[in-house]
Amino acid sequence: MSRIGKKAVAVPNGVTASVDGNQLSVKGPKGTLSMPMSELVSWDVQSDSIGVKPANDTKRAQAFWGMQRTLVQNLVTGVTEGFSKKLLITGVGYRAAAQGRNLKLQLGYSHDVNIDVPEGIEVKTPDATTVEISGADKQKVGQLAAEIRRWRKPEPYKGKGIKYDGEFIFRKEGKKK
Repeated sequence: MSRIGKKAVAVPNGVTASVDGNQLSVKGPKGTLSMPMSELVSWDVQSDSIGVKPANDTKRAQAFWGMQRTLVQNLVTGVTEGFSKKLLITGVGYRAAAQGRNLKLQLGYSHDVNIDVPEGIEVKTPDATTVEISGADKQKVGQLAAEIRRWRKPEPYKGKGIKYDGEFIFRKEGKKK
């Protein structure tokens, strides 16, 4: 029995939710997001809340219940507040620069790494060693942050690389003589 699934998702003022076929669309001040609805879950869309219930008593429907409710909550949060990730770059000569819809990274390779920023995502570089990614879609923000981090994961000896803000890098001791 899902505890999180029992709770209805509150729809704040200025946000509208609608069902078109099997698509749930949520429109708010930061844009419009939609997601396909699973046939294992039934939806109860009202003006001030969205309720999620399993469509039948199967284990699979019970498993989808809480996840689908969380996905709906992410849609509502995305169109009202948005999501953001912050990446920190550590290393001599490592730096980042946002140039329009591109992000240029210098990470110790013989060439610069250019990353195209998807539509709906905003990338800022307040300084040369910080990258801030923000947008309404939680999945797109997290995916772009993971792709940027993949170019230079933090190594355990000096801590050089790209890490999430607040991430702990387990440090190893070097060779002993």
